[in-house]
Amino acid sequence: MLNGKKILLGVTGSIAAYKAATLTRFFVKAGAEVRVIMTRSAVDFITPVTMATLSKNPCYLDFIKNENGEWNNHVELALWADLMVIAPASLNTIGKMANGICDNLLLATYLSARCPVFIAPAMDEDMWMHGSTKKNIATLKSFGNVIIPPNSGELASGLNGEGRMEEPENILAFIQNEVAKTLPLKGKKAMVTAGPTYEAIDPVRFIGNHSSGKMGYAIATELAEKGAEVTLISGPTSLTISPKIKLIKVTTATEMHQACMDNFKGKNITVMAAAVADYKPSIKQSEKIKKKEKSLTIKLSPTKDILFELGGMKTKTQFLCGFALETENAIANGMLKLKRKNLDMIVVNSLADKGAGFQGATNKISIIDASNKVINFDLKNKKEVAADIVNYIIGRVGKL
Repeated sequence: MLNGKKILLGVTGSIAAYKAATLTRFFVKAGAEVRVIMTRSAVDFITPVTMATLSKNPCYLDFIKNENGEWNNHVELALWADLMVIAPASLNTIGKMANGICDNLLLATYLSARCPVFIAPAMDEDMWMHGSTKKNIATLKSFGNVIIPPNSGELASGLNGEGRMEEPENILAFIQNEVAKTLPLKGKKAMVTAGPTYEAIDPVRFIGNHSSGKMGYAIATELAEKGAEVTLISGPTSLTISPKIKLIKVTTATEMHQACMDNFKGKNITVMAAAVADYKPSIKQSEKIKKKEKSLTIKLSPTKDILFELGGMKTKTQFLCGFALETENAIANGMLKLKRKNLDMIVVNSLADKGAGFQGATNKISIIDASNKVINFDLKNKKEVAADIVNYIIGRVGKL
């Protein structure tokens, strides 16, 4: 949920500041880019060097960066962030945030933030239960800030009670759950196919193609990051995928067909990015074919047209996207395939375009919709191409 997110972590003066180190590691491990702003009081509990090392970015302390008069631009920092997290948030900082007091870099950045702000209070129980704190917390909630409630446990005073900052792993889970609620494909189910199929000639040899599966895997990942529950049906590849994505491995076109038939029902989005063989040997030899002087003829039979069958099965609440890799007349051939197979959209690329096609890290595509509208894209890496495809699907799925 946090992969690729830009997180601004604010650390204030509290004994719980030591937990900010672990929280930073969790954010980074989740794929987020993290920048840390510390108040001067926070430095009494944890060093800026620690936070800079764990976040892999400089740690921000003051408005003035150095003796040359360079400054840390609080507005720039605030606009950079996708999320702002203040953990721990001391009683003093909470009071200032609620009342618009702006006497340090963290507060100035908070007051400039346009992104969601998560606040994890940390203080003694009597301070947490005080009427002024309750009023300030209510005010912060009214601003749209999200409060991560403190836990009960041993406090810095030596007493046990409410006010202990929530543990880093729970803060991470809390934020992930909140972010998930805003994802555009939350509640949607998707199926993606990827990679080649191998059609056996004998126990050693097969008919296949050069597909690496990278495009399909990137699309599956992008759909999952946008909130969809994803099933990936993959031909033979060396790629790995997040355990949050259900992976079904197949080898042949027949196995791919069966897996698609078994999983298509109930899917809101289906993206058929696999390079499925159009033909397979009519007979698979039980033993390895020995080389002979004379030529060898292998009779081929057509495989089932999976995309055509799915196009005939889909309902009004299902969105079906196909792929077409062409060597000539890419757009015209793509339009014919789109209509013939009853697709909602087709992604077309051509081996004639440099950087497109199999194996590489890049692709150059055109999207054609059901009304034959063509949208051309520049050459991009496959993660960016996947984002373009998924963003287009999001715009269409909302209308189903």
